[in-house]
Amino acid sequence: MSDMEGRKKRVVLVLDIVCFLFSSIYGLPTAKVLEHDVDGGRDLDIFDINEEAGLNLVEGDIVLDERQSRNSIIGDEYRWPRTVPFYMEDDLEINAKGVILKAFEQYRLKTCINFQPWSGEENYISIFKGSGCFSSVGNRRVGKQRLSIGSNCDRIATIEHEFLHALGFWHEQSRSDRDDYVTIMWDRISAGKEHNFNTYNDTTSSSLGVPYDYGSMMHYSKNAFRNGTLPTIVTNIAAFSDVVGQRMEFSDSDLLKLSRLYNCTQATTFLDSCDFELQNICGMVQEPGATTEWARVTTAPGGPSTDYSNLGKCTDSGYFMHFPSGAADAGAVAQLESRLLYPKRGYQCLQFFYYNSAAPEDTLSLWVREYDAAHPNGTLRLIKTIDGPPEELWQLHHVSLDVKTKFRVVFRGEKHGPSSAMGGLSLDDINLSETACPEHAWRVKNFSNVMETTPPGTPIHSPPFTSKEGYSFQMTLYPSGGTDYPGELSAYARLVARPGDTGQQWPCPWKQMTMMLMDQHPHIQKRMSNQRSVTTDPNTILSDGSGLHWDDPRKVGAEVTAPDGTKYFRGPALGTSVYLTHLRARSRDFIKGGDAIFLLSMEDVSHLTVTQPVPPSTTASPETATTPNNNSTTPPSDACTDVECLNDGVCVLEQKKPACRCAVGDDWWYYGEQCQYSGSSSDNLTVTLAASLSVLAAMMLVTVVSVVYVKRSMNRSSPDSNLAMSNVNVVERF
Repeated sequence: MSDMEGRKKRVVLVLDIVCFLFSSIYGLPTAKVLEHDVDGGRDLDIFDINEEAGLNLVEGDIVLDERQSRNSIIGDEYRWPRTVPFYMEDDLEINAKGVILKAFEQYRLKTCINFQPWSGEENYISIFKGSGCFSSVGNRRVGKQRLSIGSNCDRIATIEHEFLHALGFWHEQSRSDRDDYVTIMWDRISAGKEHNFNTYNDTTSSSLGVPYDYGSMMHYSKNAFRNGTLPTIVTNIAAFSDVVGQRMEFSDSDLLKLSRLYNCTQATTFLDSCDFELQNICGMVQEPGATTEWARVTTAPGGPSTDYSNLGKCTDSGYFMHFPSGAADAGAVAQLESRLLYPKRGYQCLQFFYYNSAAPEDTLSLWVREYDAAHPNGTLRLIKTIDGPPEELWQLHHVSLDVKTKFRVVFRGEKHGPSSAMGGLSLDDINLSETACPEHAWRVKNFSNVMETTPPGTPIHSPPFTSKEGYSFQMTLYPSGGTDYPGELSAYARLVARPGDTGQQWPCPWKQMTMMLMDQHPHIQKRMSNQRSVTTDPNTILSDGSGLHWDDPRKVGAEVTAPDGTKYFRGPALGTSVYLTHLRARSRDFIKGGDAIFLLSMEDVSHLTVTQPVPPSTTASPETATTPNNNSTTPPSDACTDVECLNDGVCVLEQKKPACRCAVGDDWWYYGEQCQYSGSSSDNLTVTLAASLSVLAAMMLVTVVSVVYVKRSMNRSSPDSNLAMSNVNVVERF
């Protein structure tokens, strides 16, 4: 090697060092962004979780006290009131608390059962973090009745399952007529677990006149308590082999049995649903004296060619409502009004599918007609005008309402565009409930093909969405699962940072992101959607120890380019590699018209870090014998006696050890083993500014040294102009 070539390489090496130091100082993100699997890659059922925890419970997740026998559930004395008091213990994970509240919302939407915080009632359900997921059956009338939602139990269906036990239900396969529908393979059951497959006669447990339900969320899976690889439960109808053991949502039969046991006539928060299959169009009315009306049809010139409920698959059905604005006179208006509705909560979510084949100038607007003593005929109030150009598909819309008096929902179609023989506005599958609307919808078109053709380990990403509090977030989906999980949908949630994102608190504190694959059944109460939630704990450290998981994506993420060419930063993800199997994803109406719809929300759950108040007029009842006999899940009463949590911190049990859960505010937080340290957004700003000045000084020093070194190297070289130009080219390339 010549002396000149050696000098060239030294120059290049110095410049490489400069680039390395620059990137190290500024922490430029790497291309690979971490993803953490909360399930560890395992799709554990309730009974797997409890077995791994060493719990030996009746039927895998049922606790019997000394006074209870298996024939004790029949009788009104074991029912709860329709409003069930609950208390959430401090040791519950924050994510679990949020999912518990979501489960309660499903009970309210689909049944007459309501849950409200304990306010001093004699009997109540105390929810705590035990070693697994378990409950007693029925109201034991023991005061404080415990129900455990332990680690990995924070799935909505798992929580609904345990509360069905508490409300009085055994497992489906323990019915007296079980053997008519499934065959138990006794030789495949793990030794000592055979008792979990016992049945009860008609004097022990009632099926309430409801047929055997393979799809019940209370049914074991086919592999429950097996000693090898073969199933322990074989369905007598083979088609139901992979149906049993679903943990998505209540089945229709689950809801029917619960309604019969508690004499339900109306769900708590459900208001209305209409797919227009009946000629009475669900009691909707047209505006009196109108010259143009909405028509009940099965197809419309210019589109759509079918309804959305059945997609034209069923004979003598498949109706929707259509306003033929194309053929209407200029200025024509058609109003379709719901039946009278009586709200209780003061907020509602209106959901509907909308097909727009009209002229771009034609409009659909949503109104409410509100009635009170001063306005017995009602007054109209505009809620929203649906924007967007015509599109050849049924579009899902959610609209939030805030009505507090008797009212009707009004769909108003208006003709403003040029006349045409075809085209118009169409409505189908309208649902109204007193629930919060999902914030965003991500529609993945031709989803069946996406699952079939996407290689395992290859993700697709939703567009970045913005929460109500200004955080940007995103769902990452592996349509064919991760590399090691073929046949699965893998789903992750992550924070992102887009240009212009400012004012957020970092690390992001206590926001719960929910990813729901929507079951597109026309009736909201019959849907069995699949959902998972993750929560941003500001203290969570990245799995590689490089920083805080929920810190600013510009600091712990990677810069990526969106399909439209814009750039943003994508942060680390939290989710599961076993979100849903392809087999279940192809069932029901998860994929409809070829498309899948994911409903995404990001909600503040910081209020759940605060201890639930104990009613002032009473004290908590003493713990009763409603925990497993090995007492492994009951914390000692003095577990937190020697633990001092400062600054309003609360002592809780984590992995059976006392730990401090620190207080968090809008722009401040405490941390440390005793919550002894404080942090705030202003502190972060000061540190960031100081770090930036240090970085600048370091860069200047490195740059000066590098330039001096390069200059000296060049001075030692030949003054030949070609060689000088060669060195300049080297510098330019780097």
